[in-house]
Amino acid sequence: DRYDYLSAMNNNLGYSLAVESLLGVEVPERAQYLRVIVAELNRIASHLFAVGTYGLDLGAFTPLFTALRDREEVLELFEKICGALLTYSYVRPGGVMNDAPEGWLASVAAFLDGFEKTWHEYWTLIAENKIFIERTANIGVLSAEQALAWGCSGPMLRGSGIDWDLRRDQPYLIYDRLEFDVIQGVGYRGQVGDCFDRTFVRMFEMVESVRILRQCLEQIPDGEVLHEEVGAVIRP
Repeated sequence: DRYDYLSAMNNNLGYSLAVESLLGVEVPERAQYLRVIVAELNRIASHLFAVGTYGLDLGAFTPLFTALRDREEVLELFEKICGALLTYSYVRPGGVMNDAPEGWLASVAAFLDGFEKTWHEYWTLIAENKIFIERTANIGVLSAEQALAWGCSGPMLRGSGIDWDLRRDQPYLIYDRLEFDVIQGVGYRGQVGDCFDRTFVRMFEMVESVRILRQCLEQIPDGEVLHEEVGAVIRP
């Protein structure tokens, strides 16, 4: 959880996938969907904090307060499914801690409905703000060559124009069943790989997360959420 406590679900997932690979364990299908749902929700929450605090660092308070509003909704969803607000231990070897409580998936859908509307507020407050543009466009340019040489990953790598995303290029769980675009820096306000491009990537990755989540809500099957043998060992 604590390697990146703003995105603990994804850290739980990386660890669990490694253990399952060593054990040769097949995770129940419903658990795989729940994993993707919480991982993409956590991606949204993490990106909201990133772009919100970035605005704060550049002198604007409103983006952070607005971002925290939606981030809090995600944290409340996590509290309902696992009882924690920051370090979750929900994703675990063999599946997930427990199934989604009654009405939880409907609450996720309701959050997405609201977030799709407020996302445009963030874009206006940040990406179309004259001061934000002047302090990020053509600033801190990280070329594709530098990003690769320095071992960058995630939005840092994609912000430099590198078309690489593990969810698509080395798919795990059920990501190969889902349609989404890999967002990368394009020099939207200046040079490819500048500070603005890294914000651009995070902003539109949230849009793609919504797209992924809606597909998961439509496709998720019934069934078990924890491998029977592994669950017998790790359950408290």
